[in-house]
Amino acid sequence: MGARQRFGGRVLLGVVAVVAMTATGCGGGGDKSDEVASAGGGRTSADTSKQASSELSAYVEGQRKWVKCLRDAGFDAPDPDAKGKVDLGDASKWKKDPTALKAQEKCADQVPPLPESVEKGQQPELSKAEIAKNQTYAKCMQEHGAPDFPDTDETGHFRDVTWDSTSAGGKRATRECASVIGIPADAPSPKG
Repeated sequence: MGARQRFGGRVLLGVVAVVAMTATGCGGGGDKSDEVASAGGGRTSADTSKQASSELSAYVEGQRKWVKCLRDAGFDAPDPDAKGKVDLGDASKWKKDPTALKAQEKCADQVPPLPESVEKGQQPELSKAEIAKNQTYAKCMQEHGAPDFPDTDETGHFRDVTWDSTSAGGKRATRECASVIGIPADAPSPKG
């Protein structure tokens, strides 16, 4: 990705989710009675909710398969929760465990991609103060040399967009606005 940086979370790998939904028969048969048209030809909130629920189900099932692989390889991993999170506990312990490392390596190709809708559902709810701080930070970054820095969404989280953190303006804005998010002004800046 070079000098560009994703902000706000992981990149959506929707192709896998679409393939998984198609393979499981999501989309129904010939009966079109449950389809809802919208004025703009786009998705309705009910369609979006169904898709998010379907993506969550597919993600949780993928996590279960990954956990089964880990267990089959000798690493005792817990079941995923209702949102698909797998709590592996203290990472420093399992990163030193040869069995855990071998299991992770063996099963790496079975880790399902995290759909954007699931990622958004896993984000913590922000307080009014946190939302205001994020909005202030975004405005500060944009006004001090990073016009491509993301705005916040309706929940106060930063939108998932790519911005140039290594440009002169991006570096300047990062320095100028660090105190907004609680980083001392004299702290070393991150390498881009």
